[in-house]
Amino acid sequence: MNNYTTTIELKASAENIYEALSHQIPLWWSELFTGASAQEGDVFTVRFGDHIHKTIRIKEAISNSRLIWSVEDSLIAIPELKNQTEWIGASIVWEMEQKENSSLLQLTHVGLNPTVACYTICSGGWNQFIGSLKLFLETGTGNPYKK
Repeated sequence: MNNYTTTIELKASAENIYEALSHQIPLWWSELFTGASAQEGDVFTVRFGDHIHKTIRIKEAISNSRLIWSVEDSLIAIPELKNQTEWIGASIVWEMEQKENSSLLQLTHVGLNPTVACYTICSGGWNQFIGSLKLFLETGTGNPYKK
């Protein structure tokens, strides 16, 4: 089954993208951030209000090239979802490639595919926050979930 994947071109270096993904998550994803996300083995939690959270362990961190996040705990407590823990066990793979005047960033959410109940909601969420990441990297101001 096809996993959710998207590739965007950014007017940013692979180094800056890596920095945003490893040290600046509250500036583009969610201001409700606790933990550490800089190196392999680090664990962090992002929250989106009182009813949605994800706890993620850094499985792989290759500077300016690739990050792999493993979702250890997750809850998406919204009424339209029967299975509110579908993200548990998923991997989120970030791959960046430096070009001459830009970089390509590919996000693959392994385990998020059209058979998953939250696919429409969750892929929409990724589209929103990838847009925030792009905004953050290109203008200095993202649009993260705010407290």
